Formats: sequence, C-alpha cells, structure tokens
Amino acid sequence: MAKEKERAAAVLEGLSPREREVLVLVVEGRTSKEIARIVGVRPSTIDTYRSRIMAKLAVEDLPSLVRFAVRHGLIKP
Repeated sequence: MAKEKERAAAVLEGLSPREREVLVLVVEGRTSKEIARIVGVRPSTIDTYRSRIMAKLAVEDLPSLVRFAVRHGLIKP
C-alpha cells in the first residue's frame, strides 16, 4: 500500500497545474463543455487533457479516475 501511495504521489506531481485542475473538475462530474467554459479553452482541448491524465494515471475509464481521485484525497467522497 505504501508503494502505491508513493507511486500515486509521483504521478500526481507529474501533472501540470492545468491537468490537476481539469482532473478535479472531471471527477466532480462536470462535462467537457462546462470545464472548457471554466478554464477558457475548447471542449476538444478538455478531451485531450482527460486522455492525457488518464494515461499518466494508468486508468482506463471515468469510474476508475474518480476512484483514484477519492483514494488519493483529490476530492472528498
């Protein structure tokens, strides 16, 4: 378990501030259009961010992304 937390912390440190912001908004359940409006980019850019984040975190779907975020304290359940 400690190794998993260390790995997660290292991976999270590898995310840019914008990727972390998008990650939190995604796991809060916001749509790409909503997130795009909030951060001032196109929805397709948000889709690209989401894909990159999921690849960096080694998760394959949104439920796994939410579990990761909750497990590592990015959002509260």
